[in-house]
Amino acid sequence: MKVKVISRSTDEFTRERSQDLQRVFRNFDPNLRTQEKAVEYVRALSAAKLDKIFARPFIGAMDGHIDAVSCMAKNPNHLKGVFSGSMDGDIRLWDLATRRTVCQFPGHQGAVRGLTVSTDGRVLVSCGTDSTVRLWNVPIPSLMASDDSSDNEAKPLAVYVWKNAFWAVDHQWDGDLFATAGAQVDIWNHNRSQPVNSFEWGKDTTISVRFNQGEPNILATSASDRSITIYDLRLSSPARKIIMRTKTNSIAWNPMEPMNFTAANEDCNCYSYDARKLDEARCVHKDHVSAVMDIDYSPTGREFVTGSYDRTVRIFQYNGGHSREIYHTKRMQRVFCVKFSCDASYVISGSDDTNLRLWKAKASEQLGVLLPRERKKHEYLEAVKNRYKHLPEVKRIVRHRHLPKAIYKAASLRRIMTEAERKRDERRRAHSAPGSMPKEALRKRRIIKEVEGGKGRGVWVGEMGKASALSARTEGEASGCCSGFNTSKREGKGCDCGLAGGGQGERLRQRWGWRD
Repeated sequence: MKVKVISRSTDEFTRERSQDLQRVFRNFDPNLRTQEKAVEYVRALSAAKLDKIFARPFIGAMDGHIDAVSCMAKNPNHLKGVFSGSMDGDIRLWDLATRRTVCQFPGHQGAVRGLTVSTDGRVLVSCGTDSTVRLWNVPIPSLMASDDSSDNEAKPLAVYVWKNAFWAVDHQWDGDLFATAGAQVDIWNHNRSQPVNSFEWGKDTTISVRFNQGEPNILATSASDRSITIYDLRLSSPARKIIMRTKTNSIAWNPMEPMNFTAANEDCNCYSYDARKLDEARCVHKDHVSAVMDIDYSPTGREFVTGSYDRTVRIFQYNGGHSREIYHTKRMQRVFCVKFSCDASYVISGSDDTNLRLWKAKASEQLGVLLPRERKKHEYLEAVKNRYKHLPEVKRIVRHRHLPKAIYKAASLRRIMTEAERKRDERRRAHSAPGSMPKEALRKRRIIKEVEGGKGRGVWVGEMGKASALSARTEGEASGCCSGFNTSKREGKGCDCGLAGGGQGERLRQRWGWRD
């Protein structure tokens, strides 16, 4: 007689200590779980509902200014330090952990229009409508102090007086240079009271400036003539600019993709561009119902936050056409500045009601330290929700947002106007000669023209699309084969950089997608 004996070791299911978790045996054979997809769908639906239940994005407000908050800057070397400037000339350093003022920087006689911090986190640069640039020493020990130091006041290290008002400032990511925007773009050094270089393309006021994180010598500006201009500090002239139908209020470079940047526009949209191909936007980010005033990228490069004149803060995916989150409160007025925290976990906004507000980047995220099992559970629910987010029930819950009545009505009106415009164009096209009214995508529709810069431009080359300008070896003969972002002319004479023709130039054209 044959006897089958079930044998097992007690070590496989016996706990060594009473605090240990009981081991659960699972068989992953799909034939034993015919309802696996149905179970996961129910879990995804429950996860979407739980996200709505636990969505509490607002953390707290930081009050202290007596006028509207006009600009902000974060310290790249300290996680909880953020600077803010107001329309009355007051500059404050805030501790995000305690939401209190750490230090004040008095001195400006007019509105503070720009703030930026050096890469080492030691120098704060401010500019305003009083035509002065002020350099301040950042009180790092005060940032770590636990006592109330709101009465501390700092004195400027240097004051540079200029002939025109300033509208924006940004610091170079690797060096001692910083750029100011006003009647022209001026490049300053910490140790000089006069600009070391100046750029001017047109007579209109430059309202924003932003350095590239990947290539420290590249910066982008926007002006009141609706233009977006790209400069290279190693060249004597601007590289390229585009003119849009409406004005751009702010620009932000993607920290993980140095060739891409996003512009916050007056037409309620944000436009993402590739600096190597400015004749078409890579993506159009919609949802705001009023002018977008400021924009800032997350350190991960996967999201960016925008603040708008419609009194809302929105978070977008870097390649998403619509916002992932919308934040608003009853007291918050027009949002003039927004920033992502250095750990990509929080969002700070400054508005017209004199307050700074601290938000969670993920509305339903649990604050504090998570146990390993809690973290795995959150990751599993997020993965299941993303797997079934295209289904109607899950999609409806994930996309639903409670909006103020004014914003809801304005968004509805914009949809009606957009649909009416689409129908009008279709009817005109149907009653016109074939080919006389071609369809034009929204990515190109808002761009009027692209203008090339002067001689001596450079091309966008190098790993990850970094710009590396190669100077022309002859005077007056170079036509732009090795200059700036000019990718349309590569037949220069007297240039031995290898980009005008030959095997090297052909390989670079194929690698970066250049067009002749």
